[in-house]
Amino acid sequence: MATFKEIGKNKVQIDFEIEREKFNESMNKSYLKNRGRYQVPGFRKGKAPRTVLEKYYGEGLFLEDAFDDAFPEAYQNAVKELDLFVVSRPENVDIVSMEEGENLKITAEVYIKPEVELGSYKDIEVEYEDIPLAEDAITREIDAARESNARFESVERAVENGDRVILDYSGSVDGKKFEGGTAEAQTLDIGSNTFIPGFEEQLVGMKKDEQKDIEVTFPEEYHEKSLAGKPAVFAIKINDVKEKIVPEADDDFAQDVSEFDTFEEYRKDVEEKLIKQNAEQNKMRLESAIIEKIVADSNVDIPAPMVETQIDNEIQEMSYNLAYQGITMDDYLKYVGQTMDGLRNSVRNAAEHRVKTQLVLDAIKDKEQIKASEEELNDLFKEFADAQKKTIEEIKKDLDADSMEYIENRAAFDALGNYLIKNAKTVAPKKEEEKKKEEASEEA
Repeated sequence: MATFKEIGKNKVQIDFEIEREKFNESMNKSYLKNRGRYQVPGFRKGKAPRTVLEKYYGEGLFLEDAFDDAFPEAYQNAVKELDLFVVSRPENVDIVSMEEGENLKITAEVYIKPEVELGSYKDIEVEYEDIPLAEDAITREIDAARESNARFESVERAVENGDRVILDYSGSVDGKKFEGGTAEAQTLDIGSNTFIPGFEEQLVGMKKDEQKDIEVTFPEEYHEKSLAGKPAVFAIKINDVKEKIVPEADDDFAQDVSEFDTFEEYRKDVEEKLIKQNAEQNKMRLESAIIEKIVADSNVDIPAPMVETQIDNEIQEMSYNLAYQGITMDDYLKYVGQTMDGLRNSVRNAAEHRVKTQLVLDAIKDKEQIKASEEELNDLFKEFADAQKKTIEEIKKDLDADSMEYIENRAAFDALGNYLIKNAKTVAPKKEEEKKKEEASEEA
């Protein structure tokens, strides 16, 4: 039977056992896995019996590996039996007793989820007002769709801003070519500002098959330090000039980019989607304002390992995003002149705030016993189904236990957000003049 006792703030010592039969299995597994590494006189390598190897090399030969194999299951069973919410890896693990024929007695120290001292979370007052949908939002959305569906056609004229050019270039600094400064059949949109400042502007007015040298200066903060701030000369040849043709906002365009036959139907659909998105964003803003106030009014002593784990997650997510852009974390740190320790410290406050926010929300959810309704769950299933272009039944069929748990938790927190909004009061934000008067009054 497992037991535990408090040994510090949010820290406990767990006492539990590893069954002797299980440990013997792990010892034998370790022997079979490692016996080929040992040689004993009179036996071929890997053929000596376990008792012979232990006598020759010492009784603890396979102990560490066997313990590593047997410990995790016994530890997890103890945590489950004690119903502990552990938030750190076990540390100071010790074998208290391992008498022959008896279960191994183990102790381990872990941090557990802290208690939260909740402040007010009902009838709280927050300054808030909806942000209306911008008057030109629909036009901008449609124009963006037109731009993304533009085509480019070759023209027999000089390059103009907005054109796409196909060019060859060869760059040199101090008369010497540099790595990455030469390319053939490179595509460049004039006005995109993707090249060195001053480069694209000097292509305007050139024609197909024309060649010339242009002079530019690398920015002082250029990522390649050997080129930063240096003047360069690029030999240019224009292979093709293409004009951007943006489709008209008409029925043909609507049929190309949507399931609608007329532009008016398409425009109405865009409007409805933007109104819905704006409403969702307003709801998120209100929910965020409420949560920030609740968290600020609550107290919790957060165990250090919880913060470190959150920092690990932040760094991992950052690493994934960088990798998506083809940048390694090491290269990023060099570019920004940062160390990993410095990076971890830079995200520490944000990580601690996220942990506190999650703990506070968990505490409210548990105290109020908030769960998602069947309707709220189905709404979330529909969201996933629509995103993957599947039916709700297909989505449910494909879900494993972890995915189902994620959706249920997500739906529960959506329900919590609705609960907080329902129980909060909103007042219009104070105008700047009112704030100044209050500040002056406080100072006086």
